[in-house]
Amino acid sequence: MRWLITGAGGMLATDVLDRTALTGDPVVALARSELDLRDRRAVRDFVCAYRPRAVINCAGWTAVDEAESREAEALAINGHAVRWLAEACDQTGARLVHVSTDYVFDGASAAPYQEDAVTGPVNAYGRTKLAGERAALEHGQYVVRTAWLYGAAGTDFVRTMVRLAGERPFVDVVDDQRGQPTWAADLADFLVRLAQSDLPPGVYHGTCSGETTWYGLAKEIFTLLGADPGRVRPVTSADYPRPARRPANSVLACTRAEPLRHWRAALHAAWPVIAANAGPQCNVA
Repeated sequence: MRWLITGAGGMLATDVLDRTALTGDPVVALARSELDLRDRRAVRDFVCAYRPRAVINCAGWTAVDEAESREAEALAINGHAVRWLAEACDQTGARLVHVSTDYVFDGASAAPYQEDAVTGPVNAYGRTKLAGERAALEHGQYVVRTAWLYGAAGTDFVRTMVRLAGERPFVDVVDDQRGQPTWAADLADFLVRLAQSDLPPGVYHGTCSGETTWYGLAKEIFTLLGADPGRVRPVTSADYPRPARRPANSVLACTRAEPLRHWRAALHAAWPVIAANAGPQCNVA
């Protein structure tokens, strides 16, 4: 098996690279400076020359709020680039596993969203990611939706809460958005197993199980820090306006593959890695 990972250097790609290295197979991980996925010819030429058996696409525009004013740029990465990858994989017989998001849904449902639920993004980021999903599916490839991702590398909500716990006496966190915090290492393992599996193409959900709010997650982080979780105060989305609207409920049901472990168990398992990377910021009790 020959692997190609896009988005090298990013949070998820870092964990995917670690996971694919364990297979003992050849692995190439490319950053944007090495392969511009917006360049259709460059993508085709590289994939045709390298001829990977599996491509895991971790590249993407992830600045949700900035996408509101720069949707065309976000679409180039989240939509058009996925089409170029899917075309090249279709041409060479490679399997593409493309990472998408819970933000393709409008958040109005009271129940978790199943893989075949009707989509309806409420922000530009979600629209561009949905375009990428459709491009991958048109070419018979795999789409994995995930949510609320955090990891050892990069910037995320968990790392932000660790920092704020050391800087502020109180932290206000939104309590009317529900989702599934997902450890990037768990998702990476899921992506690699899916690429190796006999499961059919289509949409899969790759999130930790259970559900909480950002407020609930923040309280758990403060507890792990040894800090008083009472320092976290619940607020509404209206109290914390952002350029991009967020779905109120983006909990994903996992019915087509084995669910990942509960988000709280994953966070506790991830904590030694998070603490090691956060350094003295974790000493805030």
